[in-house]
Amino acid sequence: MISPPDPRSYDLDAARTRLLPERGGKVDDSIPQLADADPDLCALALALPDGSIRSSRQATVSFSVQSAVKPFLFALALLDTDGAALDRVGIEPTGESFDAIKLESGTGRPPNPMVNAGALLTASLVEGSDPESRSARIARGLAAFAGRELEVDEDVAHNEHLLGDRNHALAHLMRAEGTLEPSADDTVAVYARSCATIVDAETLAVMGATLACGGVNPRTGERVVPERVARDVISVMATCGVYDGSGRWMRAVGVPAKSSVSGAIVLSAPGRLGAAVVSPPLDEQGTSVRGRLASEALSDDLALHSFASR
Repeated sequence: MISPPDPRSYDLDAARTRLLPERGGKVDDSIPQLADADPDLCALALALPDGSIRSSRQATVSFSVQSAVKPFLFALALLDTDGAALDRVGIEPTGESFDAIKLESGTGRPPNPMVNAGALLTASLVEGSDPESRSARIARGLAAFAGRELEVDEDVAHNEHLLGDRNHALAHLMRAEGTLEPSADDTVAVYARSCATIVDAETLAVMGATLACGGVNPRTGERVVPERVARDVISVMATCGVYDGSGRWMRAVGVPAKSSVSGAIVLSAPGRLGAAVVSPPLDEQGTSVRGRLASEALSDDLALHSFASR
């Protein structure tokens, strides 16, 4: 069998340069901080099982993680509930937008952890007796995935909470169905704060690599979650991580991933690497236009596609 290409020799700056002429997409404007994002920001990073990082220019530019936090919230909920979170949230793709006001028929559960309803619920399931302790637990967990302490943009958190009308509606709906235990407002506040966590492409690649390495952070050597939890999270990323574009994504890219309205995409290729791409202009599904192209190129050039024979 032919050995896969070595990602340590991959020229990420050249890949970035090839992406820059792409001008499609639109920057998200759901909150002022996202609307002010630089549309020319474009960065790629790889984190490898040996702990090394490869990155392009702008890979240390900071941004709020937004929806790319969802796999890690799911992982923490699985860990803190000893797997019982799987009984509280579905794992099926929806074919709907990420903020659709929709729950599973007959159960009242969110359809999966990668849409907003599911992320609100998983954020409510992490250990903690009140919003402050749950937020602190999430912060510790995200820091373990990243291998370093992470800050929260308080202005982003405030606006995510204040302007997240659909998230409030979803939380109230789950409360009405008996699915959600904390109050709707407390739940949205915890989720908003997690979305406001500040990362960069290098950090997000390490987080993806921690899942890809079976729950062990390749930089610190710390076991963050059990291997089974990492496997379950990556499985749901593969089927649901790019919302109603997940099927097209797995056909073209073939690497489990989670997109984000900040323009970030985190990828986890099991046993191979974690990767992150950030470029704010989004397509109609809320996925970075350049990020999708970059992910396809990485998959092809590094032979990462899960279903390829080579």
